[in-house]
Amino acid sequence: MKPHRLRRSLVGALVATVALALVAGPAAAKSPQQSSETTTVRLGVFANVTHAPGLVAIESGLLQKALGPKVKLEVSYFNAGPAVITALLADAIDVSYIGPNPAITGFAQSNGEALRIIAGSTSAGASLVVKPEITKVSDLKGKKIATPQLGNTQDVAARYYLKTKGLSTDTTGGGDVSIVPTANATTLTAFQQGQIDGAWVPEPWAQRLVNEAGGKVLVDESTLWPQGQFVTTQLIGATDFIKDNPKTVQKLLKGNIDAIDFANNNPTVAQKLVATGIFNATGQKVDEATIVNSWGHLTFTIDPLAATLAASSKHAEDVGLQDPTNLKGIYDLAPLNKILKAQGKAAVSDKLDVAAATKTTKATS
Repeated sequence: MKPHRLRRSLVGALVATVALALVAGPAAAKSPQQSSETTTVRLGVFANVTHAPGLVAIESGLLQKALGPKVKLEVSYFNAGPAVITALLADAIDVSYIGPNPAITGFAQSNGEALRIIAGSTSAGASLVVKPEITKVSDLKGKKIATPQLGNTQDVAARYYLKTKGLSTDTTGGGDVSIVPTANATTLTAFQQGQIDGAWVPEPWAQRLVNEAGGKVLVDESTLWPQGQFVTTQLIGATDFIKDNPKTVQKLLKGNIDAIDFANNNPTVAQKLVATGIFNATGQKVDEATIVNSWGHLTFTIDPLAATLAASSKHAEDVGLQDPTNLKGIYDLAPLNKILKAQGKAAVSDKLDVAAATKTTKATS
């Protein structure tokens, strides 16, 4: 049996509620909390270019090197963020790369107790790709578009954008524009077969819809944000895991920083590592040109871009996917800033400036 298929079956057996959402990944029973550091770290990541730092960290060995030989790294691959939150709440993973809106949802569902954002990873890298005959947003009325999963970051972005353009949606696929949450790999096939008219997806899927299915970019999400920067991927950890394993968390963060630096300084090698990571997760090869083209739409940064997280939260509230949420306490950046200071780098901020968030929200409309 191939490794990625074996991992898929193990995760499905452990957490039945997320089995359909997982692409593949291992999971192991968590040993009882002890005063010593953990000997196993269970990490979640997506087989997307928007998760390049995570894939680079895994495939290059940088993360395992940072953790050291006494800590075993186990990786689970996911399709979208809500499944990550289900797994984290079920104690199936310890840390994960994830988008902003599912992280907010998990924080809210657990009354601010289950998780903390501990680092940034990626900015931008999502687009609305449509059939060539669709030339303007109003042409989407009566059409069907896909997003990765209900309530995930791209799903929120799509619904909010359409609302600002006077087009309604609902969670059952009704409204002016029918939104159908669909796994990314299935979205490509559905688009090729004419079952959907477009999709708001992360890279490399936006590029794949263009290159392999004849689609065109109608909206590059980076054009909707000031300076084109918005949080797409960040690193979260289970609160208890962070509290009980401070030294391990420091090592994880060091591996994440190393991977981001590597991706920025060695893009050609990093792109090959990402291609390998996607293949190991899914068994599917992604054309090298697709990854290269995707790269140009992304920024890899340790900064979690807190103000844009606050704006994303407002967007989810505006489209009825989230109740008003107090985000105070969602960040724990002290361990990260300790490392950055030691490396002579600038600290990152967890400031959720309401005024800044409001300006960002208005700017995206």
